[in-house]
Amino acid sequence: MMKRIEAISTIAEEAEIQDAFIVGNIGFPSRELCAVGDRTSNFYMLGSMGLASSIGLGLALARPDKRVIAIDGDGAVLMNLGSLATIADQDPKNYLLVILDNGCYGSTGSQPTCTSRRADLARMAEGAGVSEVRLAATSEELRNGVAGRGVLVVKVEIGNAEVPVIDLSPEKIIKRFMARSAPPSPSS
Repeated sequence: MMKRIEAISTIAEEAEIQDAFIVGNIGFPSRELCAVGDRTSNFYMLGSMGLASSIGLGLALARPDKRVIAIDGDGAVLMNLGSLATIADQDPKNYLLVILDNGCYGSTGSQPTCTSRRADLARMAEGAGVSEVRLAATSEELRNGVAGRGVLVVKVEIGNAEVPVIDLSPEKIIKRFMARSAPPSPSS
């Protein structure tokens, strides 16, 4: 099983190749994403737990010409299960939700989530009607899965990497991301 930061590094490498936007989950996952490769195409969630999937979906719908990858955690997705039904309903071809499932709330002390026992997020996504749902446990499976769309559930180890706090204010994060993600101006 991979460490979460290894999975995030692989996703970031593939996003760079695909020229994709990334919406990162709050807490340590965003810190790890920033540490492995800060880009103006990355949006770091500093609050709003459970909404990376919804923000990523909204961005994918607003920018159908661009690839969008949202990275969320199992605990965050469990807080916003309705996003799976909305992803299924909208079914954007340019959107992938990657759920990094470590079976715990990693940013707040590793309290167990329901996925550490019986809950299965891949089956929930399938039940919500998501057209493509895949699982990954190895780096190769992850790399192949990031090329797809829909939902990719990646089993990762419990544990946070020792990475610094993101050295950008929330205002700076949103300003630079909006400048990068804004649709092209219409030709006159």
